[in-house]
Amino acid sequence: MPTTRATTQDRSAVRSLSRLWPYVRPVRARLLTAALVAIVASCTGLVIPLVLKWMVDGPVADRDPAGVWLGALYLLLLGIAEAALFGIRRWLVARPLSRVEAGMRADLYRHLQRLPVAFHDRWASGQLLSRGTTDLMLLRMFLAFPLTFLLVNGVTILVGVAIMLAQDWLLGLVVLVPAVPVLWTCVVFEGRYARVARRAQDQVGDLTTLVEESVLGIRVVKGFGRHRSQARAFDALSAELRGTELHKARLLATIWGVIVTLPEVAIGAALVLGVVQVADGDLSAGALVAFLSTALALRWPVESIGFLLAMSQEAATATERYFEAMDEAREGEGEPEPAGGSREPAPAPAEDGPRDPAPASVVEPAPTVAPEPAVARRPVEVRERAVAEERAVARGPAVLKDALLKDALLKDAEFQDAGLRFENVRFRYPDAPPGSPPLLHGVDLHIRPGESMALVGATGSGKTTLTALVPRLHEITSGRITLNGVDITAMPREELRAKVAVAFEEPTLFSTTVGENVLMGAPDGTGADDLDRALAIAQAEFAHALPEGTATRVGEQGLSLSGGQRQRLALARAVVGRPTFLVLDDPLSALDVHTEAAVEAALRRVLADTTALIVAHRPSTVLLADRVALLSGGRIAAVGTHQELLRSNAEYAHLMSGEEDPR
Repeated sequence: MPTTRATTQDRSAVRSLSRLWPYVRPVRARLLTAALVAIVASCTGLVIPLVLKWMVDGPVADRDPAGVWLGALYLLLLGIAEAALFGIRRWLVARPLSRVEAGMRADLYRHLQRLPVAFHDRWASGQLLSRGTTDLMLLRMFLAFPLTFLLVNGVTILVGVAIMLAQDWLLGLVVLVPAVPVLWTCVVFEGRYARVARRAQDQVGDLTTLVEESVLGIRVVKGFGRHRSQARAFDALSAELRGTELHKARLLATIWGVIVTLPEVAIGAALVLGVVQVADGDLSAGALVAFLSTALALRWPVESIGFLLAMSQEAATATERYFEAMDEAREGEGEPEPAGGSREPAPAPAEDGPRDPAPASVVEPAPTVAPEPAVARRPVEVRERAVAEERAVARGPAVLKDALLKDALLKDAEFQDAGLRFENVRFRYPDAPPGSPPLLHGVDLHIRPGESMALVGATGSGKTTLTALVPRLHEITSGRITLNGVDITAMPREELRAKVAVAFEEPTLFSTTVGENVLMGAPDGTGADDLDRALAIAQAEFAHALPEGTATRVGEQGLSLSGGQRQRLALARAVVGRPTFLVLDDPLSALDVHTEAAVEAALRRVLADTTALIVAHRPSTVLLADRVALLSGGRIAAVGTHQELLRSNAEYAHLMSGEEDPR
């Protein structure tokens, strides 16, 4: 899990909350209107004490029943007006704030889709889920209530104090005495509560992660009888969260105790002093009633300060947590845009030296011919088609002809740049310890157009990492990778991933239909014929026998299907779009022998029309490829055909035999 628990000691809640302005700006008019309505409603309540003063000093003192009924009518109308105005305020903020929350959640989701794989490797999914749910709910509540009422209650307190001072300045000063200790308590409370609130929200993320992992891994939990240990882990995290919430409650109780007790004592002192003044004739009974009614009306605005500050602090920490994810650099930043867009230079890597600059075109133009890059690509495409046609012919007498054609093409300098090429590629994970050696270093490999290359190596040698570099799921540290002579860092990611299809060793399916899962690998508008073709290649015709055929929904992570079925659907997803380049990470590992043979036969037809890099662990998968590359010690140790490497490379022979390497 990443270090996501930021310190809150030096940060300002106002500065954190100010980052919400871009989301609030479109609805600022309605929020301002709602605040003004709330201020009017609150000030309407402060008129009630003035009506009481008029009634006591007038109709009540004069024993005028008609005047008393008239005063009661005034009080009723003021109460109805206050309630109606607060209702209007709630109506004004409900719809726009729901849009703000939905917009922030949509932005977070889109941003997470654009973040590099390395980010998701570091961050626990539960932490991200809590940011998109609990934290955004706290922000909506803050914008709907505390943000408005911190302003409304502040104005109400100022107006109420002015009314009390106008009634009797001495009593007003008595009531204002607690203001200094209350403000001091609020300042101290803010820092302490902010730290505890942040800790609680992080713990909610940890708890969410545990629940999610337990649900997704329920087969493992049940299979190994680990439900009790999982329950103990859940209880431990729940107890930790409960302790933090109780700490929050104690802090809140402390500030509420101060905020409630001191004003009540002041009001009691003002009551005693006011009664003495009335007895001495220095103050009318109506003025005392109005003063005390105003002071009591200000109890809620004053007492709510602690509650509103607590919600504001939680909203500030929620804002920090939200923008911790939003501030992460997206993988598309600083790279070329698609055609028609602006182009910005790619950022230099932070480790292991600068990356080689990307070439401007496929082939360096001759000094005297300006349009050379566009012309130079055309012969390469013709040669690729020629190779594909030759490979599509059944093996046998055509093998010699195919070999002669390749030998001829290898003498062509332009052909040397075509296909998939790794040039002095180095890679280390961004979060690797400083000074640790790179996982890959000095990788040089060329996969010719129309050729399939098997990548073989011991467990942990970096095969999967190397394949992930092609579609830029990870960024290389130095060196470069080219497709038909074009550096992949010079391509927009959308264009790159439209050319390169990937099938991972661990197949991931989504909670949607079989057909939609497969067609994720195809351009929009791909039809049923392409779907059927891909299912046939992957030997996944079982999909047609499902209750609703390819419209059958699979469970979460595809767990309603077997491992082999999931892997075949993932393979179908890789080939459905007829990609130019195909990267397969041990695509047949979960298949039985008979299904594997059928899939291999179908794959041979696909590989005849594409350039492929295949991670292989078994000889049967290796035999799908034209050549084999052995990855050892972070570099390509040998390249050749399967038979050549068996004869000449002891490490490769041990890997293919399944025996333990004596070294």
